[in-house]
Amino acid sequence: MLVLLGFAMIAVFMVLIMTKKLTPVLALIIVPTVFGLFAGAGLGIGPMVMDSMKSMTSTAALLMFAIIYFGLMIDVGLFDPLVKFILRKLGNDPAKVVLGTAILAAAVSLDGDGSTTFILTTAAMLPVYLRLKMSPVVLTCVAGLANGTMNILPWGGPTARAATALHLDVNDVFVPMVPSLIVGLIVVLVFAWLLGLQERNRLRATAPEIWGDVAGGSDAFDGGKGRGGSVAGGSRNGGPRFGRTGTATGAGKPGTGGGTGVAVLERTEELVDEHDTAMADTALDPNRSTLRPKLFWFNLGLTVAVMVTLVANIVPLPFVFMVGSAIALLVNFPKVKDQGAQLIAHAPSIVAVVSMVMAAAVLTGVLNGTGMVKAMSEWLVQIIPSEMGPFMAVITGVLSIPMTFFMSNDAFYFGVLPVLSETAAHYGVDAVDMARASITGQPFHLQSPLVPAILLLVSLAKVDLGDHHKKVLWRTAVISLVMLAVGMLTGAIGIG
Repeated sequence: MLVLLGFAMIAVFMVLIMTKKLTPVLALIIVPTVFGLFAGAGLGIGPMVMDSMKSMTSTAALLMFAIIYFGLMIDVGLFDPLVKFILRKLGNDPAKVVLGTAILAAAVSLDGDGSTTFILTTAAMLPVYLRLKMSPVVLTCVAGLANGTMNILPWGGPTARAATALHLDVNDVFVPMVPSLIVGLIVVLVFAWLLGLQERNRLRATAPEIWGDVAGGSDAFDGGKGRGGSVAGGSRNGGPRFGRTGTATGAGKPGTGGGTGVAVLERTEELVDEHDTAMADTALDPNRSTLRPKLFWFNLGLTVAVMVTLVANIVPLPFVFMVGSAIALLVNFPKVKDQGAQLIAHAPSIVAVVSMVMAAAVLTGVLNGTGMVKAMSEWLVQIIPSEMGPFMAVITGVLSIPMTFFMSNDAFYFGVLPVLSETAAHYGVDAVDMARASITGQPFHLQSPLVPAILLLVSLAKVDLGDHHKKVLWRTAVISLVMLAVGMLTGAIGIG
């Protein structure tokens, strides 16, 4: 009964948030409560949830003050020069922007911390997406793909957990999986490029007066300067406009191109012109009252100090952002009235993410407190046919995809993996093979609503979790299966 209730609860939860019948916060509270009562929790459901919530408080504090800090830095204009630089380097091409997002997220993921990765990636790239009128869901999808794939790094957590649970050397687990990691990253970049092409085509279809109706040459968005009469077409409302290359006699004059069918951007400068009004009344409004250009170097130095402290891990992360936010508010907005206004300005984002973290405690509390997690894992071990025993490593890799999504890494690696490994030993499957297979589900795991970092990502990007899941889940499943397959092909994941 617990197994049935556990899987039914998870299924109902996912259906409700992906069909938008309930918000994630309500679904995280109502669904586990109902199923917990059916499981016989009774009045004991309260202590279950409160015990789980205690472990969430530091995470809630981290997310709250991280949102305040980086929201403040965007308001004061710290990232405006970076946005302009990225726009020039990427040529304002949606495909290149999305690919650049994947590369940036993968690079920052080297520190092994998902929250830091999503904070930096969103802070750098979200203004670019807004500036080019691209979908922030694409940003969260690509960042999630890259970070999830990189999460198998030894210092990322899962690999160390797998090695510890099975009493193995972490290098023995990770090093043979490097080819899987490399191929996984290649798949991430392919997905990013395809998503970028979709965005490029969507923008053409929805705003032809801005992006132009270009035939052919879809890869030629080169961010050209439009000099020397090489580009025809104009710019409207400060946005990018595409024309056709030709032998124009004057730069930027409409209708003068010969028309080779190759699309190029008329003038990169127009997209990043300080006097451009396309972003008026938005977070990137060049005339917003919160800009503090004279404090740019102070804010940059403070942000670097915060990031160094985060990576060094010498002070608890929530406290780092608390102190950073306090200093940033005090220096940039000395007046108490302005400080209060800044906190109120970011209140919607704070409430959204903190409430979701607290609500997630209901789901984890019920899963653990009622014994659903334990019952589900034991059931899965029991239903594996004996003839499939030699393939236990492969089975474990496949099971790691859904199981690490619906339970914490600690629950899976310390509760489920040892049981699976013990069973596999009877069929000649080594523990190290089991450990390697078990980490291939991490790209999928990182998208779970039980992972605080992903809640931070969707909150910072102001993206609905259900929309994020629709775009990211099947892609992460593909990446996980590809990594598993490569591990089998290279011999890192063996068969008994």
